[in-house]
Amino acid sequence: MAELESAVQDNDQPLLMAEGLSKSYGRLMACRDVSFALYPGEVLAVVGESGSGKTTLLQLLSAQLAPSAGRVSYRMRDGVMRDLASLGEAERRFLFRTDWGYVHQDPALGLRMAVSAGANVGERLMAVGWNHYGRIRDTASCWLERVEIGIDRIDDAPRTYSGGMRQRLQTGGLDVSVQARLLDLMRNLVSELNLAAIVVTHDLAVARLLSHRVMVMKGGRVIETGLTDQVLDDPCEPYTQLLVSSILPA
Repeated sequence: MAELESAVQDNDQPLLMAEGLSKSYGRLMACRDVSFALYPGEVLAVVGESGSGKTTLLQLLSAQLAPSAGRVSYRMRDGVMRDLASLGEAERRFLFRTDWGYVHQDPALGLRMAVSAGANVGERLMAVGWNHYGRIRDTASCWLERVEIGIDRIDDAPRTYSGGMRQRLQTGGLDVSVQARLLDLMRNLVSELNLAAIVVTHDLAVARLLSHRVMVMKGGRVIETGLTDQVLDDPCEPYTQLLVSSILPA
């Protein structure tokens, strides 16, 4: 699941844009001509079976992979859309520490396991200029409580946490085993803080609970997209119909 913080208050302007995005590995096309716009306050779910191109798309959108064709643009804090390919490495690192959050399937990849849970939260606050220790700690405590981690664990390193606690610390683990209130929390945060999020999943129940729009991928292409309820309740494409009917394997 990919999460992006809005730097502008005008929800009529896209926050992220993909234009003709493609990625090839020799003859293998992992992602083909994907285009869409993402707006502040919106959750977009990308669904499809394994090998459909979901993860490749997310890595392209987060600038972890360079596209073979097309581009990804992001609205920076000054309100200007920038092609991610034009950003320097330092600018991309800054975005990951501030405006962006990338939630890994393996929580250990998204956390600093040797430092405390509070430090994992606090480092992002310091990256945007916070320098008051008490304020940083209070805010970190608040966020831990919001994802149901006791504040008595704030000084413990994530390596001492259970798998579920690690997932909650990075707001991950969005599958059927996660309690519905955590999914509600995710969507409420998007609304309250004017965030935007891209959730990559093969779990249609998660897509329905979290997202406003759905993109269905097959063979690296987007074959159907629209409002979540419309796509899941009345799919147009035979592949989507099979996916909704749980005939296709996850």
